[in-house]
Amino acid sequence: MHDTDVSPTNNDYPPAEWRLIVHPAQEGALNMAIDEAIAESVAAGHSMPTLRFYAWQPACLSLGRFQPGADADLARLRANGWHIVRRPTGGRGILHTDELTYSVAAPLTDPRVAGDVVMSYRRLSAGLLQGLRILGLAVSADPGVGEGHHFKGPICFEEPSDYEITVNGKKLIGSAQSRREGVVLQHGSCPLTGDLTRICDALVFPDDAARRDARARLAARATHLHDALGTPVAMAQVGEALVAGFSLALNLTFHEGSLTEAEQRRAAAIHAEKYASDEWTFRI
Repeated sequence: MHDTDVSPTNNDYPPAEWRLIVHPAQEGALNMAIDEAIAESVAAGHSMPTLRFYAWQPACLSLGRFQPGADADLARLRANGWHIVRRPTGGRGILHTDELTYSVAAPLTDPRVAGDVVMSYRRLSAGLLQGLRILGLAVSADPGVGEGHHFKGPICFEEPSDYEITVNGKKLIGSAQSRREGVVLQHGSCPLTGDLTRICDALVFPDDAARRDARARLAARATHLHDALGTPVAMAQVGEALVAGFSLALNLTFHEGSLTEAEQRRAAAIHAEKYASDEWTFRI
């Protein structure tokens, strides 16, 4: 790790206070239910905008909201002991393991997420970039960086989208967003270590050659923090750097908190009714 310049506080934004929640690893359906419950509470004005960090146990394949359920290889998922869930946000498949996940829930009236989807990606990416630079990474987030790739497969990390985070030309953080009832929910995966090509054991391919090709493309186009930094990094250290990055880039003060009782009840209901149900997971 090395010293690196970081930008000063972004005075384009008025000072604001957000809630910070740090959760231990838990199963994927509950993670998605909690994100949605927080977003609903923020939309209703019952909770302040929230930055949440969490992890997944066991490993879980998450499908994008509009991704075909047939992309998932259920036999291989079961054999590996991995779960499956459908996200409330768009995009393609991610195998969540050995990672730190972030989520942001903020009202559309907040200038940090105002504008269209690409604009809000750009604004929130500034916080992610600042945090990763604090860790010592030379990262970037550019518009249209994925447009040169013509292959459109089921794997999120095969190619970056607008303003997603890359390092040395490889995708580091994959993010997805939804907008409902006046609130933005954006969450993203920051892999810490491990074999990113494991996702190819969770998805359907026409034959073994196609699976090998997907592994090779993914290895060439994606990376994780251990490789990018050249040394292991603890999840807590990454979380602290990202909080500092959001604070500096977006002019935020964070107050560490927890779910309200109403959010806990709502998350439990959404978990049972939606994310733990096959009807939702395989709706497409």
